[in-house]
Amino acid sequence: MKKVLLFGALFAFLGLAAYAQEVEKVTDEDLAKYANVEVTFDNYVTSKTEELKSMILENEIFQGGGRYNEIKAAWGDDAKMTEAKVTEEEKAAYIEVKDFQESLQGVLKEYKTGLIMDEEILGAGTYNKVLAATKEDPSVKEKLDTMIAEMKAKQEAEKEDTVESTDGK
Repeated sequence: MKKVLLFGALFAFLGLAAYAQEVEKVTDEDLAKYANVEVTFDNYVTSKTEELKSMILENEIFQGGGRYNEIKAAWGDDAKMTEAKVTEEEKAAYIEVKDFQESLQGVLKEYKTGLIMDEEILGAGTYNKVLAATKEDPSVKEKLDTMIAEMKAKQEAEKEDTVESTDGK
């Protein structure tokens, strides 16, 4: 009787283990949601990077970026700042850019966390499940990377189509 119970317990355990693996199985929908978050976040990073570049290049004080580089090289060294003849106006403009740069890490982290935590977009459970699966199974990581690349390529193609249609081609 003891052997029968042990045998039954073993099957029950194997059944639970198979069920647990099935529950944690990553679906194509899970991967697509995760890929969408990655692409959306990448687009956000790109927009913030462009915003930073615009702050520098479009600010007359920085003369197309050249003066910004001079100020950056001298920043923090009073002798170099004096030698470069950095004005108060230039200091204020540089500090504005520097503050924006320093705030970016927090802004980006908050944005990505928001995407992950939003159950309609991805959800923390799905995020963790996909992340674990990509670490455990290289084929899942490869499939995810392919999905991300395809989404980015599709976006690029749509951008090109939009540019062509606005150019009158």
